[in-house]
Amino acid sequence: MRLRLVPDNTSFDFFGRWKLWMGISGFLIVLAMVSFGVRGLNFGIDFRGGTTIRTESTQAVDVGEYRKALSGLELGDVVISEVFDPTYGEDRNVTMIRIQAQEGQEAASAELTRAVQEALKTVAPDIRIVSVESVGPKVSGELIRSAIIAVVLSIAAVLVYIWLRFEWQFAVGAVLALVHDVTLTIGIFSELQIKFDLAIIAALLTIVGYSLNDTVVVFDRVRENLRKYKQKPLPEVLNLSINETLSRTLMTSLTTLLALVSLYFLGGDVIRGFVFAMIWGVVVGTYSSIFIASAILLWLGVKRDWSKPTGTAGNQFANVDA
Repeated sequence: MRLRLVPDNTSFDFFGRWKLWMGISGFLIVLAMVSFGVRGLNFGIDFRGGTTIRTESTQAVDVGEYRKALSGLELGDVVISEVFDPTYGEDRNVTMIRIQAQEGQEAASAELTRAVQEALKTVAPDIRIVSVESVGPKVSGELIRSAIIAVVLSIAAVLVYIWLRFEWQFAVGAVLALVHDVTLTIGIFSELQIKFDLAIIAALLTIVGYSLNDTVVVFDRVRENLRKYKQKPLPEVLNLSINETLSRTLMTSLTTLLALVSLYFLGGDVIRGFVFAMIWGVVVGTYSSIFIASAILLWLGVKRDWSKPTGTAGNQFANVDA
């Protein structure tokens, strides 16, 4: 017996209140932009600059004890993670400690390094610092610019791809849905002040790809049905297409969320921000694929027959054969 999240041949009306969904999304986008403008983002070490200290010891790493030992130094944002490095041998436990840039210091001072080592010796007496690397404000500023360029270029590439594969109306709908997803993700990180670092940029790019995949699946079915049902009004064709792909969309989202929720609770602090971004992105990405991208397509209208070239691409009121 096959598992079904939704019954066969559903007939939900996704566009009876499409203006309401668009209004809600518009309101949330405004809130996200206001939050970003007022509160900003809680940038991590990657974007603020800081120091990475690598240590090794024969004793097993206890991240909680390490963090507790360093808390008295008042170093600000500190990220501690255990890493596997075979160059040190199987009996050596290697840790990477990332500390935010200290006020008035371009790079880590000898005093800071010594203070960290002395604090950690209370947990692991034989601990040894093997390397120290610093990221200055200039480099972190370049990382911010590179991250913005990466997200913008990925969305621009999507615009071109969808435009070439479908029509410009499909491209606009898909891109605005992606902008919707990215904006809301940045907004919730701003509102909750969750640490925003390079891992979150990777999550944003992954969200773009995930949301695009859902949208393209729906748009493929829309195009097939526009050719098949040339007499049906556009809202009916869109509703039919979404209902036909609904089971696939929900099953994909649910199985992805099962893995992500497990990682969120069991994966530890190091990847929690990334996983949270992915969970949020899957939810808003699924929502935007169903309600936003298709609603924009309904608003813009589409050509009804791709077999004939035309100078005008019909609209939502055109329901006759070309």
